[in-house]
Amino acid sequence: MPAFTFPGQGSQRPGMGRTWTDHPSWEVVEEAAAIAGRDVGRLLLDADQEELTRTANAQLATFVLSLVVLDAVERVGIEPTTCAGHSLGEYSALVASGALAFEDGVRLVVERGEAMHDAAEERPGTMAAVLGADDDTVEAACQRAEGEVWVANYNAPGQVVIAGTVESVGAASALAKELGARKVMSMTVAGAFHTALMAPARARLRKALSDATFTDPDTPVLANVDARVHPKAVEWSSLLSAQLCSPVRWRQSLEAIRSLGGEPVVELGPGGVLCGLARRALPSATVVAVQTPDDIDELVAVMAGQEVGASSHEGHHGEHLTTAVRLVVSPAAGVFQPAALEAPPLGARLRGEAPAGEADGTPVEVGAMLGTVGDVEVRTPFAGQLAGFLALAGERLVAGQPVAWLRVGPRHP
Repeated sequence: MPAFTFPGQGSQRPGMGRTWTDHPSWEVVEEAAAIAGRDVGRLLLDADQEELTRTANAQLATFVLSLVVLDAVERVGIEPTTCAGHSLGEYSALVASGALAFEDGVRLVVERGEAMHDAAEERPGTMAAVLGADDDTVEAACQRAEGEVWVANYNAPGQVVIAGTVESVGAASALAKELGARKVMSMTVAGAFHTALMAPARARLRKALSDATFTDPDTPVLANVDARVHPKAVEWSSLLSAQLCSPVRWRQSLEAIRSLGGEPVVELGPGGVLCGLARRALPSATVVAVQTPDDIDELVAVMAGQEVGASSHEGHHGEHLTTAVRLVVSPAAGVFQPAALEAPPLGARLRGEAPAGEADGTPVEVGAMLGTVGDVEVRTPFAGQLAGFLALAGERLVAGQPVAWLRVGPRHP
C-alpha cells in the first residue's frame, strides 16, 4: 500500500490551482477560504511569484492545494499505509491521517505562517542547500562557523540544508566547500526556518496548538523531529511545536517509510520536490507525483500494476486513464447501487486479496450497466474487463465521481 507524502513551503508556484477548478475537489478551497477568512482561490489562481513567496501565503496555499489533491485521490478509493509531510506538509499528513480536523489544520497553518513571518522579521536569516557532502561534514561546518547556523533539513543523501544568520550561513558554506562539498546553493526564503531563530514563532504557535483538538491517527504518521511514528494524539502538539526550531529529518523519514512497507511513495501537492528526494534516498522505490487531475490516472495505473502509456480523450464520456486502464464515472449525484457483476473492490485488489481467476476482471461491452446512482443508470462507454468498483453499495456520490475501473488493453500474463 502507498505512503502519502506532502510538500512544504517552497513548492508553491503561480497558477498552481488552475487544473483543479473544474474538479469536484475544488470545494476544499472554498471551505478553507471560509475558515481562514482569506481568498485562497485567488492565491492558487492569480497570485504572482512575489505574493506567493510570502511565508503566510505560501504555507496556506500549499497546504490547501495538497488537501485538494488528497481529496481527489481519496475519491478513487486509494488509501495510504503511512503518511509523512516535509515541514508544513506535516500538517497535511496529520489531516490525511485523521489526527487533525481540516478546520483546525487551516487555523493552525494560518497562525504558523504568520508567526514564522513575524519571527523572520524580528530575527532575519537565510538558508542554503549543501550538495555532495554527508551529514557529519555539514554538521562540522556549522559548528566550526562559530555563529548562529544549524542544519535545518536532512533531505536526502548528499543534500543537507543549513540555516541561520546571513553572515553565519556564509561562513558555514565556505567551510563546507573546504571540507569537500560539491556545491552550496543559496535559497530564496524569508527566514532561517527550523532553527533557534524561530523561537518567537514557537512561543506563539503553542497557544494555537493548545486550542486545537488532536485524535489518535488512523494511519501512522512519521514526525519531522525524529522520523518516528507517534500513535497517540497527546504527542502531536509538542512535536509540531518542536518542529519549528528542529531540523526536518526527511531522509530518515523516507528510510522509515521503506521499513514500514510504504510503496509506491506518492507525493500529493504542488512542486514534485519530494519525489526527487525519494528517488535519491530510495533508488529502487516506485515514486509517483500527483499534482494535477491527470496524475491520478497514473497513480491508479501504478496501483493496478499497469504500465503507464499514452492516453486519448476523444470520443468518450468516461474518463481515460492509460491505454490499459479506464474509469467509469457517475453521471449524477445520488446513492450508488452496483449491478450484480463479479469484481473485487479496489482496496482488495490493491492489497493482493482478489480471488484467483479474477486478474482480468469480468468482460463487459460498451453500454453495459454497472449500477445505478439514484434513478440514473451507470453505463460504461468502454468495452473491457471490469477490474473493480471504486464506489461502495450505498455510498452517496457526486456527479463525475469514479464508480468503477476497467482494463481495456491486452491481457498480461
